[in-house]
Amino acid sequence: MHSSAPQQQTPYPHLFSPIRIGTHDLKNRIVMGSMHTRLEHLDRPLERQVAFYTARAKGGVALIISGGHAPNSAGLMEPGAPILNDRAELYTHRAITEAVHANGAKMLLQIIHAGRNARQKALVGASAIKSPIYPFTPRALTSAEVESTIDDFVRCAELATEGGYDGIEIMGSEGYLINQFTVPRTNDRTDRWGGSLENRLRFPTEIVQRIRCSRGRDFIIMFRISALDLVEGGATADEIDALAQAVEAAGADVLNTGIGWHESAVPTIAYPVPRAAWGFATKRLKNVVKIPVIASNRINTPEVAEDLIATGDADLVSMARPMLADPQFAAKARDGCRDDINVCIACNQACLDYIFTTRVATCLVNPKAGREIEFNNDAPNRLLRLAVVGSGPAGMAAAINAACRGHTVTLFEADASTGGQLNLASRVPGKSEFKELIRYFNRQLVTSGVTVRTGTRASAQQLKADGFDHVVVATGVKPRVPLIDGINHRKVVMYNDLLMGRANAGSAVAIIGAGGIGYDIAEYLTAGSEEQNSETFLAEWGVDSTIRLAGGLGHRTDADRSRSVTLLQRSEGRMGERLGRTTGWILRSQLKRRGLRTIAGCQYISIGDEGLTILADGKTQTIAADTIIICAGQDSNRELADELAGTGVSFDVIGGADYAAELDALRAIDQGTRLAYRL
Repeated sequence: MHSSAPQQQTPYPHLFSPIRIGTHDLKNRIVMGSMHTRLEHLDRPLERQVAFYTARAKGGVALIISGGHAPNSAGLMEPGAPILNDRAELYTHRAITEAVHANGAKMLLQIIHAGRNARQKALVGASAIKSPIYPFTPRALTSAEVESTIDDFVRCAELATEGGYDGIEIMGSEGYLINQFTVPRTNDRTDRWGGSLENRLRFPTEIVQRIRCSRGRDFIIMFRISALDLVEGGATADEIDALAQAVEAAGADVLNTGIGWHESAVPTIAYPVPRAAWGFATKRLKNVVKIPVIASNRINTPEVAEDLIATGDADLVSMARPMLADPQFAAKARDGCRDDINVCIACNQACLDYIFTTRVATCLVNPKAGREIEFNNDAPNRLLRLAVVGSGPAGMAAAINAACRGHTVTLFEADASTGGQLNLASRVPGKSEFKELIRYFNRQLVTSGVTVRTGTRASAQQLKADGFDHVVVATGVKPRVPLIDGINHRKVVMYNDLLMGRANAGSAVAIIGAGGIGYDIAEYLTAGSEEQNSETFLAEWGVDSTIRLAGGLGHRTDADRSRSVTLLQRSEGRMGERLGRTTGWILRSQLKRRGLRTIAGCQYISIGDEGLTILADGKTQTIAADTIIICAGQDSNRELADELAGTGVSFDVIGGADYAAELDALRAIDQGTRLAYRL
């Protein structure tokens, strides 16, 4: 555990220097950004929320922003979403804020009106203009309703005071209602709330001004400004600057930056986005206002955060998902324990993908996130000598958590290094963040006292002879080899051999299998380099960092089409439909630009010197390819489990050995962690 007492020296002196926000002093520059979690939809919701926020306050952040609360029923994100418009639920808020304050952090309530982004039929907007990604068309607010909505924001801020919050964050970015008023894309009004720039900025300015008049100077008002819209019809740099100066004059204490609307065709927080890629937008705002400015999006390590502040690009940093990944992020960084930080890998799999499919958020690298009350830290009734066989994500999660609970654990790995399928994922362009997870697991194996025996293939006979009390079989998966005539042809390469550098691909490639691995292989073959820097990323996605044009959108650089790649699947369904909800579109978009050819509903006939012969649309055709890569799924590696079944040795099977499905680290880590707490 990391103590809450600040250390005299830290590797990140700028990050851990105090700062004043309004009349409040913050102990460091780390803000836990607002997240939609849906914890209120699980059993024991208050207990869960208190535990969730308490863990992050104990972890050393200076300021926590709550999940978004609507100021009225029309502003709800979805039916049943959080709302604060009367005193009935204030006991819930007081329980949370008291816990946060008791553990050394301050807390703001985020007020968010969804506008046309709502997933409910009775939605309203600045104008009756439908979002391209949400199902319903909003009704335009009348002038009287605009005034009433402002009153609701003020009322919500008043209730936040009663709920024990130190202030509020006004959500004015990402295309929600306030943002909808500020730009022509979503505001075609002709009254005093639309038309000229002054009129379009009136709604956010009036909200800030009236809340300040109501709450006085000791109440923190944070305004989340869209520092870069990334949509056609969005704001220019001059318009963003004008909004920043207007809300500052109206009484805002601090600006938090949002990047991109949800409907933007440019990725903003997923793994393909380089770390701190949007720092230029924060830096520009700092030059036009005197109040502090917070940087956000793809800041996931203390060194990145330190650099943003040390160079003057930001005054504070907002990190949301990194606080899911490791609630003790701040304390570990402060105390110089960088290697002990469980870094957010920006996969979106258990946070945003869950939220956008109406599930409750958690975290791939930390399954305890949002589930804190489900893990009992009491010592086990009996301490075991435990063997874990296989050091993929499931095996390492089980071994580390079991050792932390007091069991004596030996981890066996047949390969020369740990990581299993994570090693494959980390080699896909844009997914190098998986290397952070491997690093973290390896560090925890050491600190938890697990005995690691790499290059050792454990047998059932050996495990029984060694007298282990229990065995965890985490032997993973093996690539499935389809029954195709010519499958042993010299042109055939298995996906794992390609990613591990044991085989190469030519200039014309056919990929059999269009699941997540098939798409990753297509990315691996067409990306051109393993990683992008911010400059090349912005150029490839057509982002103008000067924001001279509306929305900050410019010309995209031409994609490299030097390699011909065809991706095939047996089923008739939509190609790539199993990819992540919030990341799959990025991959499909990039591959389309690079000329990826896709064929669904095909039957594989044979592989020969000329390439891959298939039957599609009732016609036989041969795809000329000098390499055919097999991504036809995986089979569980259950040999050890089958051997143990006849020995009388107690064992469990987890991860891919239990169920083979793509490279499912999310399920594997959760399963391994939960098993460790059941033992």
